[in-house]
Amino acid sequence: MTDCVPIAGYPSRPSIPAGANLRLHVSTTAPRFRADFHRFASPVRHMASAEWSAETAPGMRFDEDWGWPGFDFEVPAEWPSGVYVVVLSTGSTRGAELPLDARSARLLVIVTPPSGSRSADILYKVPVFTYHAYNTSGGGSLYGSLRPEDIQEDVQAGTRVSRVSLLRPGGGVGGPVKGQPDPYDPRSPRQTFAHWDAKFLAWLEREGFAYDCCTDLDLHEGSVLPDGYRLLVSAGHDEYWSAEARGTVERFRDAGGNIANFGANTCWWRVTQSADGALLRCEKFPPGAPAGADPDSLRDAPDHWWESDPENALFGVSYRNGGGHWSGPRRPLGFRIQHADHWVFEGMSLREGDVLGEHDALIGYECDGAAYVLDDAGHAQASGSDGTPPGFRILGFAPLPREEAEGWQFAAREPTASPQAATLGLHRMGGTVFTAATTDWARLLATDAQVQAITRNVLSRLSSRR
Repeated sequence: MTDCVPIAGYPSRPSIPAGANLRLHVSTTAPRFRADFHRFASPVRHMASAEWSAETAPGMRFDEDWGWPGFDFEVPAEWPSGVYVVVLSTGSTRGAELPLDARSARLLVIVTPPSGSRSADILYKVPVFTYHAYNTSGGGSLYGSLRPEDIQEDVQAGTRVSRVSLLRPGGGVGGPVKGQPDPYDPRSPRQTFAHWDAKFLAWLEREGFAYDCCTDLDLHEGSVLPDGYRLLVSAGHDEYWSAEARGTVERFRDAGGNIANFGANTCWWRVTQSADGALLRCEKFPPGAPAGADPDSLRDAPDHWWESDPENALFGVSYRNGGGHWSGPRRPLGFRIQHADHWVFEGMSLREGDVLGEHDALIGYECDGAAYVLDDAGHAQASGSDGTPPGFRILGFAPLPREEAEGWQFAAREPTASPQAATLGLHRMGGTVFTAATTDWARLLATDAQVQAITRNVLSRLSSRR
């Protein structure tokens, strides 16, 4: 077991190809430390251990490189692509086994295949940019400083804290996180690997789907995705995208690649990366925005995707047509099914008007939608007025409660002809793009047979080369 001597660390970059050198940055007051490498699978597999003489270094701010001592580990060339959790300990025996979501002494590393050597047709995107947007190691996040004196200085200067470092503890595991606890799964904070991505990947493993993994950074750099994959998958909460990463995904789609997004609030904020790769920046407030304002309620925020290049053009839906429920239990909502004969519902015996996932509150905590009109039969049809591509078919429809007592949050972003509603659906532009339109899809994968069946149908069909 890990003893009580403090230890923490972070990787030199969040992803590394198999066979390459990984640098771990670690600080502890102990004379030596040990790193145990676990591949997240079903079950979790211990892959290797390494020991080094230790050094200590101070913590820094959330918006700077912490510059901790580095220790090199050569990733074996035969390691399969996937998510690896590095457990740090200061004893001579193997460190404490997972839980994945320990708030210290953990590092998240995604191992990608060597260039040009994919091992599957499915590529899973791990949203490291979003993890770090909510990571509060060093006293702040992309939501601002936790120190009152910093906030006062920012208001006086007419600016907002809008930078975070990738070179600090946390970012999926191993650090504190901003956000409300999830009443439906309080075991881990929402903005962590354990909360959504681990659930989805564990299900993939149990179902026997072969997959490789990458991060936003790999797509930002234009690597991995062009290596012949058939399907790109994302799940949970994939909120922060760079223009470069989005461009890589759009080119993949235009060339016939498929996308399955089992999440929501996707591609909501644009981030830019510093030239050295250490920092993410997001401009959330227009000039002169009042102190304490909700950036989602303001127009002309420089890095709102929907204001410059709506994310509907890629995914068919946007958070501005959906909403969020931040804390406490919410009224159970599910998708009312349309077009029950569609291949997405194959083998499920669903009928028009059946409701999917209502018992377990499938809709939320955040959800996305397309602007819509109702036809004579009461079916929701995408209007396209928000940039949703022609041909987007709404297969599931869930209007969101507007009453203040319900607790749903709707920022005044733009006038809409239709009320907010979560809209499950898909469209084709080169490749097929499917969206589940709710963050909690992965939560229900373990228990809901209908959610499992839809996921199985989407992955099987869109990863096939037939």
